[in-house]
Amino acid sequence: MKTRGFEIAKGFEDKGIKLPERKTKYSAGYDFEAAEDCIIPAFKPGMAPTLIKTGVKSYMLDDEVLSLYVRSSMPKKKGLVLANSVGIIDKDYYGNPDNDGAIMFAVFNIKDEDVEIKKGECIGQGVFQKYLKTDDDTAEGERTGGFGSTAK
Repeated sequence: MKTRGFEIAKGFEDKGIKLPERKTKYSAGYDFEAAEDCIIPAFKPGMAPTLIKTGVKSYMLDDEVLSLYVRSSMPKKKGLVLANSVGIIDKDYYGNPDNDGAIMFAVFNIKDEDVEIKKGECIGQGVFQKYLKTDDDTAEGERTGGFGSTAK
């Protein structure tokens, strides 16, 4: 039985994607790499975040979530911050019909110039965590889409 882990998402099978891994024995996070070269434009008010594709999807237990964070050096070195501070990958995002659960990092570039990210560059990390429910929780809804579809 699979407990938690990573797989290559549909459409990325032949793209040379590396699955996330921890680099040291006591690291909490699994390092994610960019699936392709991309440019993150300098921030302008009103612009949408840039989605950096990873080509990876994740499976986990029913009471777990994968939290996404940019690397601690990203804001200083590259000027990149997550648009939502912490990305949340729910269990039911895995294999969804819109994008198969492909994980993306939604970032803003706070520098004055565009920033280039190269394929294979480490962009962030994911930490698996348990979560708790309230006594009166009655959620029964089912995911019908991919990125940003939970409230639809």
